[in-house]
Amino acid sequence: MLTVLGAVKSGIDKPTRIMYAANMSWNPTQKILKKLVSEGHLDIIEEPSVQRAKKRYLITEKGASVLRYFRGAEELISI
Repeated sequence: MLTVLGAVKSGIDKPTRIMYAANMSWNPTQKILKKLVSEGHLDIIEEPSVQRAKKRYLITEKGASVLRYFRGAEELISI
């Protein structure tokens, strides 16, 4: 989940690109994205398209806060 949040925070916003950045397969990526949206860590922007709406993800302040917290903890552990 932290890898997905980090990818979105770095500007990767399309589901397939997030999947590649997190080095995951499609189904787990979809489950994690749904969970992060339901918990308020990510927002979805749906762009209309000819065939179907394209989803893009944005990190929320709550998601950014969680990411900062765990990256800070990671730094403390590595000391």
